[in-house]
Parts: sequence; C-alpha cells; structure tokens
Amino acid sequence: MNKPVIIVGAGLSGLRAASLLSREGVECKVLEARDRVGGRVMSTTDPDSPDLGTFDLGPTWFWPQYETTITHLIEELDIRTFDQYTKGAMLSERVESQPPERLVLPDHAVEKSVRIAGGVQTLVDAVAATIPEGVIELAKKVTAIRLDESGDLTVEADRGQGEVENLETSKVILALPPRMIARYIEFSPSLPPETLANLTSTSTWMAGQAKAVVIYDRPFWRQSDLSGFATSWVGPLQEIHDASPEKGSGALFGFFGMPAKTRQQLGEEEVMEAVIDQLVRLFGTDARNLEAILYKDWSQDPETAVEEDQEPLRDFPTYGPPPVSGVWEKKIAFAGTETATQFGGHLEGALKAAERAVFEE
Repeated sequence: MNKPVIIVGAGLSGLRAASLLSREGVECKVLEARDRVGGRVMSTTDPDSPDLGTFDLGPTWFWPQYETTITHLIEELDIRTFDQYTKGAMLSERVESQPPERLVLPDHAVEKSVRIAGGVQTLVDAVAATIPEGVIELAKKVTAIRLDESGDLTVEADRGQGEVENLETSKVILALPPRMIARYIEFSPSLPPETLANLTSTSTWMAGQAKAVVIYDRPFWRQSDLSGFATSWVGPLQEIHDASPEKGSGALFGFFGMPAKTRQQLGEEEVMEAVIDQLVRLFGTDARNLEAILYKDWSQDPETAVEEDQEPLRDFPTYGPPPVSGVWEKKIAFAGTETATQFGGHLEGALKAAERAVFEE
C-alpha cells in the first residue's frame, strides 16, 4: 500500500498543496496544530454584533494586476471580490501636536488592491472544500520527523493529553513558518547545517505584527472625502486603511509601528485606548463612537511566532526555498509563503510555494 504524503500545516499553502495532490490522485494527510484551518489567515466577527460584518485580522488584499496565481484560483472557485476603497484624500500625521496633513494623491498613485467578500477565510474554506473528507486532521502538532537507515519516513504527532501518534509517509511537505520548523520539530538524523541555518534566519512574515480593526456603524470618514488611508510617525498605528465591508458598517484597520515588546508591556487595554485616541486625532470625534474593536497580536501566537520574531522587520525579507541535501533530499519539501521565490509574504507566495512543493521533482 502506498504511504500518504503528509503536509504539516493547514494554512493556505498547506491546504493548496493537499488540494493539488488530491487532484492528481495522490493520497495525502494534513496535520494542523491549531483547532482551525487558515494559519495566519483569520477572518472574524465581533461575537456580540456579528451583523456588523467579517473582518480580516491577517492578510487582507491581493493585487490581480501582478498576482496571477491567486487571481486564477479565485476565478476557478467562483469567489466574489471587491476593490479596496481608496477614493478621497489621505492623511499624514507627522507630529502629535499638529493636525494631520490632508493630501490628495494623483490618480493611479495607489496600486489597485482587491479584497475577498467575507474575508480571506472565504478563500481558505473554498480550498479546504476541494480536499477529500478526512484528509485534514486538526489539533495534531508534529513534533518529530524520522528517517531510518532503510529509507522509511515517520512523522510523530502530539494529539494532546500525552497521546502521541506515529504515521508512516512517503514524503513530508512542511507548510509552516521556517522558524517554527527549526524550533519545534526534531529531525532524526539532523537536518544539514545549511538547511537549519536558513530556517532559523528566515523572518516569519507578520509574526512581529499586530492588527487592530475598529468598527463603526458606517464609514463616516467618506463623508469628508477621506479614503481612510493614513500614515503616522506618531503611532501607535503606522499605517491605516479602510476595512469596511461592501455595504453597511464601516471599519478602519491599522498596522502597528509600536514594537511587539512595547505592546506587551502596555497591555491590550492601554494599546487599544492609544489606537482610539489616534483615530480621533486623525478622523475627528466620530472615531470615538465605535461599535466594536478587534485585535490580534501575532507576536503572541504560539503557532506563528518565536522569540526572534519580536524584533520588527527593517527591510522586506529575502525569501525562497531552503536548501536540502543528503538523506533528506526528496524526502521533505518546504511550502509556506516564506519559501516562495516570488511574492514571499503574500497570499500569492503561499500558493506559489504550494505548487512548487507539490510539483518539484
């Protein structure tokens, strides 16, 4: 009997790999440490007011003019999209003691980005639906991968409460952040030094970041001809965008300039107060009349970040597949957006990495 390919990680990349393998008639199994699929994709509602809409606390956009893989997949899966709202002026906050500067950008100054109706989780769920039932196994954390002298490959997974499962496999596709692989999975025999060095030095995309989404009954800033786009040298949010659904409520989300360690020292409540104060400075007193606020600090997510990820990224990381040689060659492959040769850090990169991991010889 053929042994299945085991995919570690049920983020977009791991799910796409499983979908492609299943389409080719190759038996596979997806093991995911979390109790949900999606990885760093997280689309959620306010539990007290789900009617306000679904909002992304992970990746939000894609760029169809450049990113053909995700564009074609969304068309194939018949997923509805809409353009990111960019009409109106942007705001620039340079110092807290002065009002923000209002800037009208030239036409086409902002690259067109596209959002997925219902959030990026819609895409994740649609890909998962193409995978045969029973392939995806949640709450199973891979702790070891062993290759014996006869070439037999075994994956060890922790099922919780002291239960360990050993699964035989023909090949392992690792679709999770490289640093998570290096930190938490034991390899026997050890990985080559150059492979391990690559894994540990590869920054995890988004791992040091946090995302806040502030929800309102309507996108009130549009009435003032504001796009919702703002930049700030003051903070705590460094970059702000309109996160409103197609209809109904309004929302603003922001990426933090505040480092992870500072956020942890202040605590969530104080950080959220600083976020609201900043939005009031930028968009006026209406910004205090919020309906809900959503917050996700990815630096505190144990399935995403390690201690090294606490340091903010200064430059866009150089991504690509880790080198593999010796006995592990052809036995393991790497997926996940950090291993993409193009569009690393994007949803497009996650999909491209999955294709490479499945179809590489």
